[in-house]
Amino acid sequence: MAGRWKNELTWSDVTPKDTWMNRRQLLAGAGAMGLAMTAAGRGEAKINAKKTSYGKGLKPNKLGDITSYNNFYEFGTGKEDPAKYAGSLTTDPWTVKVDGMVDKPGNYALGDLISGMQMEERIYRFRCVEAWSMVVPWVGFELADLLKKVGVQGGAKYVAFETLERPEEMPGQRRGILNWPYREGLRLDEAMHPLTIMATGLYDEPLPNQCGAPIRLVVPWKYGFKSIKSIVRISLVDKEPYATWNKTNSREYGFYSNVNPTVDHPRWSQATERVIGGGLFSAREPTLMFNGYEAEVASFYKGMDLKKFF
Repeated sequence: MAGRWKNELTWSDVTPKDTWMNRRQLLAGAGAMGLAMTAAGRGEAKINAKKTSYGKGLKPNKLGDITSYNNFYEFGTGKEDPAKYAGSLTTDPWTVKVDGMVDKPGNYALGDLISGMQMEERIYRFRCVEAWSMVVPWVGFELADLLKKVGVQGGAKYVAFETLERPEEMPGQRRGILNWPYREGLRLDEAMHPLTIMATGLYDEPLPNQCGAPIRLVVPWKYGFKSIKSIVRISLVDKEPYATWNKTNSREYGFYSNVNPTVDHPRWSQATERVIGGGLFSAREPTLMFNGYEAEVASFYKGMDLKKFF
């Protein structure tokens, strides 16, 4: 298996958090951050994060960009809705059910689940299917380490994920926009790749609610909707799992959902992208194959028809 992913940009290159945090973002994330820092399991994201190095040319977005422009339909379909409404979400205590083809199934308190994980700070490109992108400094750990901890049984081929369903705190779930709860999945080899992480923070702080607190998936070579937020269940299965957008509209959203500039969305081109934070009239940039991670992951899809398995 490939070693841990390494690049050359240091943490000192990240724009200081305090420079960008304004009153709106502070208020939007205050509930989640306050709870997180007082909970033993959540505190690990800041206290024990390893200062790793990162790739050249990846300049993180401002914190305000990252926390105010989100897709999180559980709180509404508008990009600003998550920041407006996610403060009501209770993230402590938090339990994640681990089941299926694992040696150690159970309902894990978040602190117990992530105990012993090597927390790292990583800057990743993040690309949305709507043709916008940003660069995010995540704090998290490799999903592979968690899967090793619970023990993957022979015959398991996929990892399935499920988001919290709590309509009393997630107003978007009171509408029939999607078939709740939100669900996603990865092939096991994708899940075990060193680039695939479980994020518990960003900018060296616990995740604000609108960004998927208290724990979310980040798969940087896939479109953002694959990186499921606020996870409450992880299952090891032997068949391709239900994926919400793929099942809702398979014509527009494939199961794999790899960033691919040669495969257009039926309603717009994926050849270029708008970088969030560059201004309303900023020039669009060419979309990179696999979001710039082609060297690391292209071998996974060798021989596959990427227009069929998109």
